[in-house]
Amino acid sequence: MRPLKDLTDSSTLSEALRYGLDSPATPETLRLVDYVVKVFGTSTVAVIHYGSHAQKSGARPESAYDFFVIVDRYAPAYRSFRAATGPGFRASTAIILARILPPNVVRIALPDQPLQGKCAVLSLAHLERLTSPRSLDHFTQGRLFQHVQLVWTRDTESRSAVLAALVRVRAATFAWGRPYLPKEFDVESYFRALLETSFAAEIRPEANDRVPQLLAAQGNTMIPVYTELLQYLVATSILAQAGKVYSQIHHLSRMDRLRIRLYFKRSKARATFRWLKHIALYDNWLEYIVQKIARRAGQNIELTPLEKRWPLLFLWPRAIRFLISRPQRQARQHDAL
Repeated sequence: MRPLKDLTDSSTLSEALRYGLDSPATPETLRLVDYVVKVFGTSTVAVIHYGSHAQKSGARPESAYDFFVIVDRYAPAYRSFRAATGPGFRASTAIILARILPPNVVRIALPDQPLQGKCAVLSLAHLERLTSPRSLDHFTQGRLFQHVQLVWTRDTESRSAVLAALVRVRAATFAWGRPYLPKEFDVESYFRALLETSFAAEIRPEANDRVPQLLAAQGNTMIPVYTELLQYLVATSILAQAGKVYSQIHHLSRMDRLRIRLYFKRSKARATFRWLKHIALYDNWLEYIVQKIARRAGQNIELTPLEKRWPLLFLWPRAIRFLISRPQRQARQHDAL
């Protein structure tokens, strides 16, 4: 995608878009972060906490904490991970997959404690690419434009680099979100459109009723952030404002709309392949998927002995039925009527 221009050139806007990134993490989060840093070793650059625990958007105590783990290079990070966590996937497999379709997602669990983390692992170079207009998909930006916590950085230089990436993500939301905005919108409906657009770009178990939960949980942080962004767009004659209501002054060309639509279609295809990587890399991947469907879609799945023993052979019919009937798909069909 081509940006309007680099909005982060404004130091005032950049500072405003950092709001909430330093919000305090819970003791449980910090215990997991300490373990994450230990497991990935000296290659660890930063840890970003995102998702339902960071947002306080209905996470259950037993659900995994979500992290982006930023590393210098994949090879030493995955070798350290394998040495620390024991048998599982080969480090060489993770390294190859990370270079083909970043990020990889791996599971960690605190020894002898009921705390587990779901870690999306990115090199700093890949983080910078995936938070720029050169990104090939929406996986990373679709998570980082929401409320996140920068909970650990190795040093001042690392902190500056990761903060710059997070600010870029927030500034870029108008570039990819503008085709999906209503004719007139306030800050809340702007953030809602971003969430709905991002959810539609992936295969997820949730219906759109998850979006109001996220709006309520993140409003205190993200409404001020995107108020500052929209005010900047008004000041630079990109948006018009009447009270609390905004509208676009210049509308996208048909070619730009097509470009953004293709970006999200490609993103959804790549998201589908990421589910296949779960099988190769995510410890207890089948249990994780079943629990997530139960938690987010309200569907309790009882696997047969054959499905548990040979899921790649016997789980396909059930998976296809769920993809066809999942709440997200039903909500989208209803909205299209």
